[in-house]
Amino acid sequence: MSACKRLLAVLRPGRSPLFRRVATWSPVGAAFNARQQRKLDLFHRSNADFVKVAHPDPAFREAAERTCVNIGTMVEKLNTNVDLCNSLKNLLDKSDIMASLDPETRRVAELFMFDFEISGIHLSEEKRKEAVNLNVRLLDLNNEFLVGSHLPNKIEKRMLPDHIHHHFSKEGNYIQIGGLHAEATDDLVRELAYRIFLYPNTSLLQTLEELLKCRNKLANLVGYESYANRALKGTMAKSPGNRVNLFLYFDVLPQHFRTAQDFEMMRAMKAKLNPRNAVSLWYVLACERTVIILLRFNIEPSLYSPFFSLGACMEGLNSLFTELYGVSLMAEEPSAGEVWSEDVRKLAVVHETEGLLGYIYCDFFHRPDKPHQDCHFTIRGGRQLDNGQYQLPVVVLLLSLPLPRKSAPTLLTPGMMENLFHEMGHAMHSMLGRTRYQHVTGTRCATDFAEVPSILMEYFATDHRVLNQFARHYQTGQPLPKSMVTRLCESKKVCGAADTQLQVFYATLDQVFHGKPQDRSTTDILKDLQEKFYGLPYVPNTAWQLRFSHLIGYGAKYYSYLMSRAVASMVWKQCFLKDPLNREMGERYRQEMLAHGGGKEPMLMVEGMLQRRPTVEDFVDALVSDLNPDFETFIMDSEA
Repeated sequence: MSACKRLLAVLRPGRSPLFRRVATWSPVGAAFNARQQRKLDLFHRSNADFVKVAHPDPAFREAAERTCVNIGTMVEKLNTNVDLCNSLKNLLDKSDIMASLDPETRRVAELFMFDFEISGIHLSEEKRKEAVNLNVRLLDLNNEFLVGSHLPNKIEKRMLPDHIHHHFSKEGNYIQIGGLHAEATDDLVRELAYRIFLYPNTSLLQTLEELLKCRNKLANLVGYESYANRALKGTMAKSPGNRVNLFLYFDVLPQHFRTAQDFEMMRAMKAKLNPRNAVSLWYVLACERTVIILLRFNIEPSLYSPFFSLGACMEGLNSLFTELYGVSLMAEEPSAGEVWSEDVRKLAVVHETEGLLGYIYCDFFHRPDKPHQDCHFTIRGGRQLDNGQYQLPVVVLLLSLPLPRKSAPTLLTPGMMENLFHEMGHAMHSMLGRTRYQHVTGTRCATDFAEVPSILMEYFATDHRVLNQFARHYQTGQPLPKSMVTRLCESKKVCGAADTQLQVFYATLDQVFHGKPQDRSTTDILKDLQEKFYGLPYVPNTAWQLRFSHLIGYGAKYYSYLMSRAVASMVWKQCFLKDPLNREMGERYRQEMLAHGGGKEPMLMVEGMLQRRPTVEDFVDALVSDLNPDFETFIMDSEA
């Protein structure tokens, strides 16, 4: 028996053309389509959360990690400070004073009191100390699980066939599997990556079990039935039993039929490409938006990329923001020592009448030791100063794009372009927010509302009227052909039901993990819920939950992606579908949803934008109506 077969027996129980600058780029486009030539000085300052992720020096990252823990510990101690709480409570109890405060000030005061309450301020001194100790222990467990969830699994080289070694990283006599390799065309590569990357780590399983028990103990201690009940206070959902469970369970019913159609579509594809094997999770991961899209819509990413240079995409964003908000993105040269890498670009965000709104530092390019994650960091929040001026927000956007070459700028696939638009949605939420207090600036809002601006930007990214504004060939300046635009826009819904159902499964798993304790392992819970909420069987000897890093930042709140997508869908269809470049609607969106950050009740912001209060059924309908059940057409197309 070959080493590969032995391994599976264990894992399975029982050239480029020259870059000619034909197209004329705006300053912001040119800034991103050329490689920076800048001499670096010493890195000087940033905030700890960002530094621990993005700083090129490991010593800085480690120091920032320690700082984050120290700050977290201090915050938890402040949240159980009785004198501070009593001072705030005395204010809140004075109705005449509260009536004289502006709505945002009242809300911030209530948010601070909420922080006191969920931290156990009402407890005895002994129990308050216990709550602080639990929170401190959770800081360690959160970090331990987060680090472990991103570590690769290793396996001896001899256990894998030689012809697939090049797909993976090597370390001495070992192969490192650091991901699912869903983009690989070889089914064996995908299967081995799935089974090895998700192979259970006993120590990390114990960390997760302790983390969940610790969260539940803390929630019970401060007076909540479960951690989910505690986590959802202050969100749009309010509580697990109010909206989240209804939302998730209602969503399952209409999804199942369309998800089954998506899986049948994949089976038809599988029968054409490799009829010997059944549809599996590693095949589904590769199928969605890749093979099926290529076959049905003839969308080969490399054919689209020349039209999506990074500079062109930034011009598109600049044009869109100008149309909607009267805002321009202007490239600035950073001062010596201002940035942490020579490839970081600095953008000033300038309004046509209001002037400078803030700064966005674009750390878009891959470099060694930089994490492969796309995220937004608030370095400095906006707030009203005592002298009447406004403290301008400063944010960083982190991506991992290939560097521009001498022969060509950075070229994005459609997926990369859409993701860029997504992250810029977060940045503009920060830039356009105008709150009195830094505590509720920009993206510092309810978790299930924070993703709305970014997801809404995905709708703009795949609208033909927006694409026509910027998608042009980096050499010739030729616009993206209409037929290619049409195919790209139509492809967005492919396998949408299966993708949404997967998100429902993830969100439900998260809710159950953080609900009432169950006398069974996290793997047993995952197995049961996967079969019930997704439809594909659990793969034995795997523990996907150990790679579910969102359990840390989104504990009991993973449903937020679905709820935010539902809100974004409603806003798009009602407000922007008819005309995505409508200035009047853009201004309304800014004033009703972006300006307030977390300084206004999230559902009130949604209601102000839609001019109605959506029901749970509206949320479900918004998700389901985005899906494309055009299964029969696919079968006919694929058989042709």
